[in-house]
Amino acid sequence: MDISTLPARERILVTSHDLFYRDGIRATGIDRVIAASGVTKVTFYRHFPSKDDLVREFLDHRHTRWMAWFVDALGRRGAHERAGDANALLLLADVMAEWFADPVFRGCAFINATAEVGGSVQGALERAREHKREMVEVIAGLLPLQTPARMALAQAAGIGVDGAIIKAQMGDAAVAREAVEDLRRLLEALVASAEKTTSRPSA
Repeated sequence: MDISTLPARERILVTSHDLFYRDGIRATGIDRVIAASGVTKVTFYRHFPSKDDLVREFLDHRHTRWMAWFVDALGRRGAHERAGDANALLLLADVMAEWFADPVFRGCAFINATAEVGGSVQGALERAREHKREMVEVIAGLLPLQTPARMALAQAAGIGVDGAIIKAQMGDAAVAREAVEDLRRLLEALVASAEKTTSRPSA
């Protein structure tokens, strides 16, 4: 992506996004972001008075970017057409397989940020929780509205997704494929549970 034509603030944000995600927040210093984005220190600090400010903006940017991809990836696999069918939950495994195969995949930026900076950057943990909450809401949208404990099932699927992400991050392509299949088995069990409770006759 050619960032040279972007306004200074956007250049800084795009550059920091790529560096923070690839190399880590703590490992990426402000001077490196300034040099890579092609701005002066005065310009940088005019837009971002501190690194913590930049980290918060990075997380907001990452959230918007990742959620847009997530919803689109589900849609490209027919999630909208399968709305109300619990089997749509299985699409999550295919979506994760797509992400894990991306050469720039470095795990979940929010799990990484929680491990790296935790509560030391004000607002970071709140942003991580909000990101996961919105991810679970999208997952819940794959389940029929009448599914008993719908949000609990979506939460369980979300935990499975996060577990697969962490496992894929820890190994090579073979480990990533194994993580996808582990996730698929978990989702199949959740679908069976959802179908069983939905079809159970009322007393």
